[in-house]
Amino acid sequence: MEKYDVVVIGAGNGGLAAAARLAKDGVSVLLLERHNIPGGCATSFCRGRFEFEVALHQLSGLGPPEKPGPLRRQLDALGVLDKLEFVHAEDLYRLQLVPDRLDITLRPDRDEAVAELSRHFPKEKEAIAKYFDLIYTYFPESIGAFYLKDPEANPDKYPLYFKYGLRSAQDVLDEFFDDPMLKFALSPYWGYIGVPPRLMSFDHMAAMFFGFIEFKPYHLKGGSQALSNALADCVIGNGGTIRYTCAAEKILVSDGEIRGVITEDGDEIATRYVVSNASKIATYMELIDAEQVPETVINELRQSSVAQSGFVLYMGLDCAPGDVGFTESTNFVVGETDTDRSYEKMRDIDIDERDTLVASCYDLRDPSFSPEGASQVAVVTLKYGDPWLRVPPHRYVSEKYRVADNMLRVIEMAYPDVRKHIEEFEVATPLTFMRYLGHPRGSIYGFDHTIKDSDLFVPSVPHIKGLFGVGGWFGLCGFQPTLESGMRSARAILKKMNA
Repeated sequence: MEKYDVVVIGAGNGGLAAAARLAKDGVSVLLLERHNIPGGCATSFCRGRFEFEVALHQLSGLGPPEKPGPLRRQLDALGVLDKLEFVHAEDLYRLQLVPDRLDITLRPDRDEAVAELSRHFPKEKEAIAKYFDLIYTYFPESIGAFYLKDPEANPDKYPLYFKYGLRSAQDVLDEFFDDPMLKFALSPYWGYIGVPPRLMSFDHMAAMFFGFIEFKPYHLKGGSQALSNALADCVIGNGGTIRYTCAAEKILVSDGEIRGVITEDGDEIATRYVVSNASKIATYMELIDAEQVPETVINELRQSSVAQSGFVLYMGLDCAPGDVGFTESTNFVVGETDTDRSYEKMRDIDIDERDTLVASCYDLRDPSFSPEGASQVAVVTLKYGDPWLRVPPHRYVSEKYRVADNMLRVIEMAYPDVRKHIEEFEVATPLTFMRYLGHPRGSIYGFDHTIKDSDLFVPSVPHIKGLFGVGGWFGLCGFQPTLESGMRSARAILKKMNA
């Protein structure tokens, strides 16, 4: 029987980061991946002469070399930083309310963002400045009280955290502003969490604005696949083992402790620690025998709901971005100011102007991202997987392209010439993500991230001795949070091993 100190299941962001950190510290680690490449959502694929980025929009937490953020420091500690080339995106986002009702672009600079919002909404200039003052004083308190687990956290020491930490983003926007259009202009990042401002915490909203402004949004030359490859090389280069096209079949548990893993090839591997980058549902409901699953886990799963998947158009264009009107890297195209209605629309299979679309164009900051004279645009909207599961198999292809055509019609409201320049075209539906990632209903965000589902109420702690969960199913979604979840779990294992 083989034996490893740690077995990591899944080579997504969390699994790769955990395996890389453990291997770097000399731990005997085996990483099992059901696919034939590392990365999960952090991958790319080729069509024609284009290599398309699957999922990354804006990498947070990196920071410039002269002001490194937490993610840059962690990647540097792994020794992968010098293998990567980062591209600074010079915009937070461009928000276009179509047709022609609002067009505003915010830069990743506090003063510039305040000035631009004040130019569009001069009557609320003072409130805008106060709102950003709140973000910049609140978020450091949140870091200390919650993320750093200050044992002396109390309302006197962290007054803003205790005042705003459990309030919704919408509640705080309503406290500061009167103009509904201004609230809308400050809200598009709700799509990165998956629930509208009424349901998401102000803490998440503040974290995104603070993080993207202070540490700037980035992308990667070579796309997120370059990061996944670098982390995989770190695992192997430090003596770890990766087995591709080899899924985990079972996690062996007895007396409440990890004992080993059985692969789909039938190999039994002894280990005391397992890091699961699979979904929380698959980890406890499929990989572990039912009698070994604690009741606390069942209760947590009962109170959680599976979040959205995505519907994505990947377009390779035969022209430069500016030729079809793209001037910014991240573009929200929306025809509905009511975010609750947009959220409900995610349960509908079809796409129209009520959906919130995000169009990413990486070539604007990295002309080498596409072949010379060409560019690519990825357009995504969030959709729950259930309606797609009800599509009869014989209708799937026609439905996929019918919905894709409708999505393209909405994008044409902001970029009217884009269709005539399409050279390559690929479509991903929730069923694509379900097949590729192995996630229930194709969810790309794990569970819905409402306030009641936050770490304050569902702490990410091991329920079985030696088992650690990483990725968006066990905490926040997104690249920085999932990478950090892997490194955090690795540190916890190292601490236990050295105790």
